[in-house]
Amino acid sequence: MIKIENLVHKYTIWKDENTKSEKTVLDGISLDIPSGQFVAILGPNGSGKSTLARHLNVLLLPDEGKVWIDGKDTQAKERLYEIRSRVGMVFQNPDNQIIGTSVEEDVAFGPENKNVEPEKIRKIVEDVLRKVRLWEKRKTPPSKLSGGQKQRLATADALAGIPECLVLDEPTAMLDPSSRKEVINIVKELNQKEGMTIILITHHTDEVVDADRIILMKDGKIIGDDTPKKIFADHSLLKSAKMDIPPVVELSMRLKKQNIGLDEPVLHEQEMIRKITELYRSKCGGWKDAAR
Repeated sequence: MIKIENLVHKYTIWKDENTKSEKTVLDGISLDIPSGQFVAILGPNGSGKSTLARHLNVLLLPDEGKVWIDGKDTQAKERLYEIRSRVGMVFQNPDNQIIGTSVEEDVAFGPENKNVEPEKIRKIVEDVLRKVRLWEKRKTPPSKLSGGQKQRLATADALAGIPECLVLDEPTAMLDPSSRKEVINIVKELNQKEGMTIILITHHTDEVVDADRIILMKDGKIIGDDTPKKIFADHSLLKSAKMDIPPVVELSMRLKKQNIGLDEPVLHEQEMIRKITELYRSKCGGWKDAAR
């Protein structure tokens, strides 16, 4: 789906009217992301995550190196529309993407500008609003939505283009914990039920425990690329990238240090409850006590 080779991106910094310098934001990034994979990109502010995201939808072009989307070079101008149709983008602030006077009008805007037939537009609007659980709000003005609902609407806007890949650039940064969970659950469903390629860019480590793969960035470079269990097991790597450890993972690692019986990081609360229950049963030897 996505192939990146030695991607370099630089920004020009003007110190004054006559003096400028260059800052390398992406420094030799190489990646292969197959179709249907759920990839999370983690890293502190300034690590290059958002700049990388913008290369995937041709909002930026490489200074050096190459980016291919479905085998198409992003620097081929004649392929621009085709690439952007394949990769949908959801940004941090949903208000920057919402322009309609109602939820359904907002979602319909994109297909209408592509001259899609009205009957097909109606089907697209209903389909994507049901996916993001906003169908009942279709007549509601976007200004009346909560922050989480607005982000779900922005996701629906991206889905209305029927992309094969969805890139979400810190979509939960401005949301409360409950709204964050709503958005992440929808992202997981799109990957698991629709087979959509998901690239989630975030600094919230607890949002990525269900990803197929975590890419860890620092100072414009990739410093880690592996499964969540292996990434979260490497405390020194997380510390070097200034990333927090999810609470459940941290608890499991502390129990491991105490030789309580956990051989690898536990990523989910229910899995932790099950493992602790099993350990308790094995030590108590009785089901009645363990159930208590």
